[in-house]
Amino acid sequence: MTLQQLKYIIEVANRGSINEAAKRLFISQPTLSNAIRDLEEEMQLSIFERSNKGISLSKEGVEFLSYARQVVEQAELLENRYLNAKPSPQHFAVSTQHYAFAVNAFVSLIGEYGHDEYELSLRETKTYEIIEDVKSMRSEIGILYLNEFNGKVINKLLKTANLQFNSLFIAKPHIFISINNPLAKQSIVTIDQLQNYPYLSFDQGEYNSFHFSEEILSTLSHKKSILVNDRATLFNLLIGLNGYTISTGVLSADLNGNEIIPVPLDCEETINIGWISHKNASLSKLGAEYVQALIAATSP
Repeated sequence: MTLQQLKYIIEVANRGSINEAAKRLFISQPTLSNAIRDLEEEMQLSIFERSNKGISLSKEGVEFLSYARQVVEQAELLENRYLNAKPSPQHFAVSTQHYAFAVNAFVSLIGEYGHDEYELSLRETKTYEIIEDVKSMRSEIGILYLNEFNGKVINKLLKTANLQFNSLFIAKPHIFISINNPLAKQSIVTIDQLQNYPYLSFDQGEYNSFHFSEEILSTLSHKKSILVNDRATLFNLLIGLNGYTISTGVLSADLNGNEIIPVPLDCEETINIGWISHKNASLSKLGAEYVQALIAATSP
């Protein structure tokens, strides 16, 4: 086993493709494939699973990758300390539902640990894809919520994918609305009061099941409803149409300005916001620091 082979494994996992990884490494695809195969034979395990759909990490490969990243990080520290070598770009990826605090934590991470070069990814996406991203190690961390309604379905998917849920905080439901919305002056709103306002929610694509909805109370019927794909569009419609969405109540004035406010929703539901990761893979340095940034961003 060589350090170069470990770097190859990491690059393939980052790219999700041997062909793309070979291009990034400036080597031929057969050379990369042979290096991986030699390592798998030496370690007597299958790091990757190969199929007609491409290549993905095996269960053992996820654990191996976590150790490989630690070894490469330590080797780079030695090189930087004693050989004055140029630092390698840092890699880290997170997939999340549409939460401002996830973005705030990402900004804090870069501000604290960003070097001259890094390749980081923040992917606001659909609930099912968050789970798939972390399962395949496209992202090291995923951020989503559990509650009494979706918990059984989501936890089953996490268990099957060998992922674990780590709670960040428990929130009471709020609506996000424009400061000019007639409901903005109320200390709390009821579901009945929302009936004549457009309801905005995030499209979940082919997995548009109630259990994958990013908003709680997803089974309620609405006279007016609009599906959107990104947070900026949703916020523009909150302002332009006096619409509303249901979320955690955690907003960022730095990122979203002061035109959107949270108002408590009168219901008994709770939202357990947390992050997911592989059970048998330790977090990278950036992954662990991002979790700390999440805790800081969501602390009262």
